Parts: sequence; C-alpha cells; structure tokens
Amino acid sequence: MAYDFDLYVIGAGSGGVRAARFAAGFGAKVAVAESRYLGGTCVNVGCVPKKLLVYGAHFAEDFEQSQGFGWTLGEAKFDWATLIANKDREINRLNGIYRNLLVNSGVTLHEAHAKIVDPHTVEVNGERYTAKNILIATGGWPQIPEIPGHEYAISSNQAFFLKELPKRVLIVGGGYIAVEFAGIFHGLGADTTLLYRGDLFLRGFDGAVRKHLHEELTKRGMNLQFNADIERIDKQTDGSLKATLKDGRELEADCVFYATGRRPMLDNLGLENTGVKLDKKGFVEVDEQYQTAEPSILALGDVIGRVQLTPVALAEGMAVARRLFKPEQYRPVDYKMIATAVFSLPNIGTVGLTEEEARAAGHDVVIFESRFRPMKLTLTECQERTLMKLVVDGKTDKVLGCHMVGPDAGEIVQGLAIALKAGATKRDFDETIGVHPTAAEEFVTMRTPVAG
Repeated sequence: MAYDFDLYVIGAGSGGVRAARFAAGFGAKVAVAESRYLGGTCVNVGCVPKKLLVYGAHFAEDFEQSQGFGWTLGEAKFDWATLIANKDREINRLNGIYRNLLVNSGVTLHEAHAKIVDPHTVEVNGERYTAKNILIATGGWPQIPEIPGHEYAISSNQAFFLKELPKRVLIVGGGYIAVEFAGIFHGLGADTTLLYRGDLFLRGFDGAVRKHLHEELTKRGMNLQFNADIERIDKQTDGSLKATLKDGRELEADCVFYATGRRPMLDNLGLENTGVKLDKKGFVEVDEQYQTAEPSILALGDVIGRVQLTPVALAEGMAVARRLFKPEQYRPVDYKMIATAVFSLPNIGTVGLTEEEARAAGHDVVIFESRFRPMKLTLTECQERTLMKLVVDGKTDKVLGCHMVGPDAGEIVQGLAIALKAGATKRDFDETIGVHPTAAEEFVTMRTPVAG
C-alpha cells in the first residue's frame, strides 16, 4: 500500500521534533501535527521560560551581595510585566526556530489537532492522511486534584502568564516544579509558602541533598510546611483565596499554585481506534524500541512515563528515527547515569546513584562529602553553604553517584556526568588536578570519607 507519509508525528515537542527532523533527513516523508506549542512544554511552559524566571529571581541576591564588593546601588525595583513580556518575546523567537527547523528539513507541518482514525490514518482539520508509522509524542499535562475550589488554583501552564506578581503564593507539591517556582516567587519578593504532603520534598533525590536544600530555603525565610495538604479552597470577597488544610488550619493567599504531577496528554487522540495499551498509571505501554501494542504506532517522551526529561525525549526521538529509517546507525537509549538539575535557589545537580540507592543495591558504600561557604560569598553577609557529595563503591573504587547543591550545580555536574558515564573511579578523581580557585575543584580534592 502507498501511504501519504512514512511517518506521521503527533506532537511537536522535543522528542517529536527530533524524530521528525532526522527521519526526514534520512529520506523519509514526514508530517508533524501540533495544536498548541511548537517546541512543546519545555520551550513554552517548562524548562526554558522557567529558567529565565529563575535568572530573574536570582538578581535580588546579586544586588545585595554586590555591596560586599564595594558596589552602592540605588533602590532596586522589579517589574513582573517586563519580565513576562521579554520572556514571551524569547519564546516566540524559539517557536519560529522550531517551525523553520521542521519546514527546512522537508517536514510537512500541520498546526492543528490530530486524531488517530485507525492504525495507519490520522485526521487533521477534517482531512485524512495515511502513514506507514504513527508516532505519539504529545507530552504531559499538569494535574490539579478535584478538591472543592480547585477551579481557583493554577498550574505551571498559567503561572508563566500571570498578569501581575502575586503578593502571597501558596505552592502545593514537592517535585522539581514546586521547588523551582517556590524559589522564583520568593526571590521576586512574594510571600511564599511551600506545602507538601510528605515528610520532605524531592523524593528520590539523595537524602543529604534534600536536607541541605531544606536548610538553605529555611535560611532564606521561605515558609516550608510538610505533612500538610489542602482539603478545599474558597474565594473570599476581596478576591483572595483561603485554603483549608486537612488538619483544619487555614492559609490565605492571592495565588494557589499546584505542582502535584503531570499526566500523559492523550485527550481526544483516538487511541480507542487502535490496539495501543496503557499501563496502570495511564502511560502508553511500549517495548524497548518504543513500539506500542499496535505494530504501526510508536510512542516516546513523557507519554510513556520512563524518564520525563527533555534530553531523554531528544535521545528517544533520535533512536526512533534511526531504527525506522537508518537502522545501521541505531543504538538504544541508555537510561543509566542520566544527569539532571533542579533550578531551585540554590541549584541542585545530580548524576548516578543516591546513597540510599547504592546501599539498597548492595554496594560497599563509601561517602565523601564537603560543605563550605562559596568564595563569592566570603565578602558578604550571606551564609549560604554549598554541598558536594560523592557516592563510591569501596570494593571497585568506582564513583557511583555525584550530587551537589550550590551555584551552577547543573553546569558542574554536566561535566562530571561524562566521567561517571565512562566509569571513573575515585582514584581518577583524586589524580585530576583541580581548577583553582573554583567550587568545582572540591570534587577532586575530597580525600577523607565521612561514612562507609
């Protein structure tokens, strides 16, 4: 049978665009449908605009710390509308880049919702197109629990477009998004409360990292409330919100922001017209090659719920394109030693096993750890401390994990991720001459274990 396209991609996020571009470059006839954001969540309502806001929030600390270096500044004023307008302009520029990347690669772009009609057919704007393969890359969507008054709460989707900076913000959640936005709002001057139903935020991260960040955020005056959850939200006559907690306490805020997880975005996709199966959490089930239970349909990225990070989706998109259209170049994605960062204030950077994971796996764990005040802060009143930690296997000397809380943690850990991926030992670290004076050199000068 002759098809209109060799590959039809639904979703122009990181993974979908990567798969489409390279498939077209390999000679395939490709189309992409995107109904919302060219570039997906990351570019539009995720990593990119979030980090721009993080940069904006950090300037308050920079202004204050500059006094220790002899600077005298006038009264600092912040304008939320200016930040959002400049952010929007940058995102619009990136949208254009993604559009050009696709079109210039020879990909047919349909800026509309696509629905799967059958295993080889999609419908877009009333038109039907056939494809030998269909790739689902529609990403995720924020979830707000349906408690009474949930309609008054916002998610990260709305946070990037608020008309003004709320004076009082109540953030619910304990993952990346919650912690990062708590830092943003607090840094920009909002009275910020972070509410989490568990004992401590950032579940799954190294215990020392979680505790250290807790200490640093507390130093900054952020209101952290654990083992707490909202039962209902009421809008008051002055427009403010009252959150009633499950323990009976009441908190008032001008904005209630939920960051309690994301679901796969499969709405009105037409999966009922196929043999595609979902797992217990609602993610699309795929095999090691991103094949669904329907032979002609594949899926990748956040909809499959493996590792929900933009660089992972990019790697998966490349793997799909190569397997389908350049099999001699195909290699599977390696999900081990994936570095990640949390752009909290201060930042977190991490790669490899946590101490808890290493012990659970039966390794002979040896821990090297350093906590210190960064050189940049020694002429200031700021008491922020950096944490650096290495998890080592005592028998093999192999470095199993690397963790940091402090300025530029993501930048530093990205380089160390290469070393861990290559199987570096603690001896390799010890024999590496540091760059002085830097914070990063601490990773190659820690000699005395703190635990084993």
